[in-house]
Amino acid sequence: MSRTPSTTLRAGRATWMAAITTGMIACAAAASASDGARADAPSVARRVVVSIPDRKLALIDGDRIVSIYPIAVGAPVSPSPVGTFSVVARVTNPTYYRPGKVVGPGAGNPIGTRWIGLSVKGFGIHGTNDPRSIGFAKSHGCIRLRNQDVEQLFDELRAGDVVELHAERTSEILQLFGR
Repeated sequence: MSRTPSTTLRAGRATWMAAITTGMIACAAAASASDGARADAPSVARRVVVSIPDRKLALIDGDRIVSIYPIAVGAPVSPSPVGTFSVVARVTNPTYYRPGKVVGPGAGNPIGTRWIGLSVKGFGIHGTNDPRSIGFAKSHGCIRLRNQDVEQLFDELRAGDVVELHAERTSEILQLFGR
């Protein structure tokens, strides 16, 4: 179905307004990129496991750990959500929105070079323009990685992949990240 210019403009404005009005203030991103099925779709579920206390993220494919990354998590005043979510959006070179401020793609963008939106509104996994924050509780609730790390993770994930955010060290978390 083709859209008329006015329909496209309304859809774009609605997307932008939805980002502002649904709480995507601190970690918002533009509309998602298309997500097709993974060509090499695994027969076992691929998932991301985040340990908030360890400030680490693991990409797991079936029973195999693909990679582990250091992360920044939500600050005490804006904690990261806890639970099981899914990837709903993937954006290359996202735009950052907050009331009164829009930062386009580039070196000054607080959400870096990639946005992986989660099924909990306003939260995602993204890069950063402040790599010194990695390893600390410094974000507005999102999971923050170094840009080169989020770019690798971005290439591995698709819409529907599971993302688990854990606030406590379960036996699986201890096996993945030690301590």
